[in-house]
Parts: sequence; C-alpha cells; structure tokens
Amino acid sequence: MKPTLLVLAAGMGSRYGGLKQMDTLGPGGETIIDYSIYDAVQAGFGKVVYIVREYFREEFEKTVRSKYKNVKCLDGKPLEFVFVTQELDKIPAGFTLNPQREKPWGTAHAVLMAKDVINEPFAVINGDDFYGRESFKVLGDWLRAHEGSKGSYCIVGFALENTLSESGGVSRGICFYDKDKQLTDVVEHLNISREADGKVYGDDSISGTTHKELRGEDLCSMNMWGFTPDYFQKSQEIFKVFLTQYGQELKKEFYIPYAVDCMIKDKSGSCEVLSTPSKWFGVTYKEDRPAVVEKFKELSDKGVYPTPLYK
Repeated sequence: MKPTLLVLAAGMGSRYGGLKQMDTLGPGGETIIDYSIYDAVQAGFGKVVYIVREYFREEFEKTVRSKYKNVKCLDGKPLEFVFVTQELDKIPAGFTLNPQREKPWGTAHAVLMAKDVINEPFAVINGDDFYGRESFKVLGDWLRAHEGSKGSYCIVGFALENTLSESGGVSRGICFYDKDKQLTDVVEHLNISREADGKVYGDDSISGTTHKELRGEDLCSMNMWGFTPDYFQKSQEIFKVFLTQYGQELKKEFYIPYAVDCMIKDKSGSCEVLSTPSKWFGVTYKEDRPAVVEKFKELSDKGVYPTPLYK
C-alpha cells in the first residue's frame, strides 16, 4: 500500500506577502513543496493531492505537472497527481453561505475537499513548511501499518525549539498526551520566541498567561497529520454541527485540531502523537526567506538533496 500526501496549498500567507507555495528557495529554483514531494516519494508515498484555489489552479497545475513529469515512486510507477479546489461555497447541502463572508473555512474544510479522491491512508501537510526527511519516514511507516484500521489517527510532533523563527514570535499548538502517547489536547500558544536569556517564552491562549516560560522539548503541531479514509465521513458530520453553530459568522474557521478534538471527546477516534528529530523551517515572515535559502543551500552542499532536485 502506498499512502497519499495531501498538500494544503490554498492559502496566500498574509504575513509573508505573496504566494509562498510557488516561491523558489532552493539552489536549483526549488520550492518548499518540491522538497516535501521528494521526501514523501523516498518514504513510499504514491499519490499527491493538492488543495488549491480556483484562481491559481491552472498555473499551479501546469507548473507541477511539468516539474514532476519524470518522478517515479519506489516501485517504479509514475507519481500520481490530483488537484482539488477549496472555495467558500463548497459546504454541505442544506446550509447557506453568508454573502458577506470572505475568510476561508479553515484547514479541516480544506481536507474535506479531497474526500472523493482519497480512499487510502493519507498524510496532511502545509505547502509552505519544510518538515524533513525523517518526518515523512515516520509518518509513512505509521500509515502503512494502519491500512484498513478505523478511528486511529496520528500527528507528527516537533520539538518546540526546532520550530522557532528568528524574525519574530510564532504561534504553536503544544501537544498534550497520555502515557500511551495518545493526544488529549492541543493548546495554542502565541508570540513564542527565544529571548536573550536563551529561554523560550510564549502566551497561553487558554489560561491567558502571558510571557510564560515554555519547554523547548515539548512537542508541538506543525499541521502534519496522518489519517485513514474513515476520517472524511466523521469530519463531514462534525462540520455540519460546526455550520449549525457558527455558519453565519464571518471569521470562525473549521480547523483540523478542532475536528480531531471532537473525535477524541466523543471517543469516535484517537490520535497518536509521533515524534521526529527533524528541524522545521519555513517562511512565516518575508524576513525568513534569506535564512531558508541558506538552509537549503547547506542541505544541498552536504549532499542531503541533489541539485537540481528534479530533472
């Protein structure tokens, strides 16, 4: 069984100021998504599903199909690609869209857009985050081991200290879990940064505590999830309840952690917390770009990745 990689690539990135998904950052003109696809193929994935917006789908799809036309899976077969769009009006029958709403419905809604094209265990990642080779290996192994299972999902947790930006504070969901590594909660922390004393501080969104010292080794979510296909039906039902409660609000979003938390609470699903030694990096801010370019150059110079990545 070859798992599928679902790439969330519909967001523009307001803080970054441009379409991050198509920004060339690698020494051979590679995007961050290019590295994720490369690592996923090496980890045994066989299909990539992109969630995009209609207004840039044509350009995006043309670029992708041209760039990856020679990419082969580990079994020698061509890597398969599917493109699906996320739009505000794609909501279940019986619900009406507030005509004043402009904000997207969120990451869990984006994942639902792929429910008709994925029938196998799948991973979910952001299109503008670098997760590292080990992360895809850990996740790919977990997905293959859970083929045919239902109600068992996972999240890849990154050490908080491996996810910070040098350009400003970041928001991270810190994972809480039981002795069996089963997720119990994801608590959002804001304005996280390492300060002059070398310690990491942030604001706890639940308790309201500001400038709270955090542990660098704590695992946090970078939106790297693993699901079996039964997730779609459960998430769809939760989305209907969400729309009943918040459907007419202009900014409320349906996020993956919210959907997973609902499943944990009603015991219809559980979520194992995996860990990775990889160091995350990405372009949260425009100022992050030079450092990311340098990191990709270092990885290329060390032989971790070939340059160019695709020929």
